[in-house]
Amino acid sequence: MFRTRLLSGIVLVAIALVVIIAGGPVLAAVLFLISLIGMNELYRALNTEKQNDSSRNGSAGSTGSTCENRSLCGPLSVIGYLGCALWYLLLFFDLSAYTLTVLLAVLICMMAVYVFTFPRYRTEQVSGAYLGFVYVAVMLSCIYELRMMEDGVYLVWLIFLASWGSDTCAYCVGMLIGKHKMTPRLSPKKSVEGAVGGVAGAALLGVLYAYAVSRHLSGEANHMMSFAIICAAGALISMVGDLAASAIKRDHDIKDYGKLIPGHGGILDRFDSVIFVSPVIFYLAQALVGRF
Repeated sequence: MFRTRLLSGIVLVAIALVVIIAGGPVLAAVLFLISLIGMNELYRALNTEKQNDSSRNGSAGSTGSTCENRSLCGPLSVIGYLGCALWYLLLFFDLSAYTLTVLLAVLICMMAVYVFTFPRYRTEQVSGAYLGFVYVAVMLSCIYELRMMEDGVYLVWLIFLASWGSDTCAYCVGMLIGKHKMTPRLSPKKSVEGAVGGVAGAALLGVLYAYAVSRHLSGEANHMMSFAIICAAGALISMVGDLAASAIKRDHDIKDYGKLIPGHGGILDRFDSVIFVSPVIFYLAQALVGRF
């Protein structure tokens, strides 16, 4: 299993290098595809398109036990996928001023489906469908927005340092000295010591990365402090993203979101922290880079 995870991780890093360096339409297309797959996985987990028993016999619908056997072709899911496509088209054509319109339009359309197909869906299914659109597609798209900023080809890697880098540091520190459980019921293997090590490790990675790329960045500022703050803050949010994805799986009694990535599971199993970190790094980079 470890060998499979390692090889898959190496392949993922190689693909990320090529796609992010390429930027533009290549990055937009890959993120769009990843978003669709991630939404697909979440819709399966949340039973978004499961037919409610209440629409047939008056009793509440029950949840299944496996992610793979759940239907996801229905009006709520289709609206989510179309919203995802429209969102990326607006970003690609630099029409981000209209993205709020898409957020509202997707919500209104999903509520319209809820009303006009009543009682096919329950409220939590509509909420889950909208959550999938915002949580996966909208938040993940911040990778593209950061990449297209000035110096974005360098700044975008802060996302992965703060998520995957901090995760590796937290794992190593937790294995060495971890004693106090951080969330014993949700993730028993995660420790407070590991969390501290993850944040400190991410900050250190930010400093080292700033030292390596500062000469390529515009302006004369010393970027070590800003990169350290950004990566440390991103590491904190990364833990929330990781635990949130775990909480959803536990709530719906599934082990993995999918089987797409050998040794890792689905897109959401591998990108759970990246999804949360992306918007945080995007806004922090705008606010802090070049200020110290």
